[in-house]
Amino acid sequence: MIRIILTDIEGTTSSISFVHEVLFPYAAEHIAQFVREGHQGTLDTTLESTREISRQLDVVAEVSGVERDDIEGLIDVLQGWIREDRKETSLKTLQGMLWQRGYQEGAFKGHVYADAADYLQRWHDRGLRLFVFSSGSVKAQKLIFGFSEAGDLTPFFSGYFDTRVGGKKEPEAYRTIVDELGVEAGTILFLSDVEAELEAAESVGMGTVWLVRDGGRPDTARPVAADFAEVDALIRAR
Repeated sequence: MIRIILTDIEGTTSSISFVHEVLFPYAAEHIAQFVREGHQGTLDTTLESTREISRQLDVVAEVSGVERDDIEGLIDVLQGWIREDRKETSLKTLQGMLWQRGYQEGAFKGHVYADAADYLQRWHDRGLRLFVFSSGSVKAQKLIFGFSEAGDLTPFFSGYFDTRVGGKKEPEAYRTIVDELGVEAGTILFLSDVEAELEAAESVGMGTVWLVRDGGRPDTARPVAADFAEVDALIRAR
């Protein structure tokens, strides 16, 4: 019996275009000033946030090989990673901090499909535990649901996972999630629009549903759904 739903965000609960046409461009436009001000200590934010920026820049320098005091060089690295949609935890953390500012200032609201917002509440109310696994940072995950067009959806979730547990196409990440949740893998249903992620989840015993919101259905034996209403029908039929 399914007791936990673990969901991806991009292409699953939310539009891919929102991420690529709103969030990424906002980060690309503002990250240089954000990093410069964070480095100089002139950013209008808490001391802890300034320290967090510094910690993440340490990681960017270590990964990229750019000198830590070469702020413009680190900015170039980050801009390049944004263009590549690189799954670097340090980048995702800095993006999450930037997006928080954008959400709070009303520059945009998080896109969540109407059917997803509806069934997240229904599943929560039915006693299912809901978790997110996304390549975006936990902060970014909380923001997209906390400042969504449908209102604050964060009360429906029990927790969040990001790339700190591993890559989304790596079975080990899903083993870690199973261990952290302390349940049988078969009680977890993972929702994603990426086949390789579903395969990784299945390899550790999770159930899966492939979200295909646009285009024809793939030729596969794996459960496929066009929206969360169809996911719900699959859950009830198990």
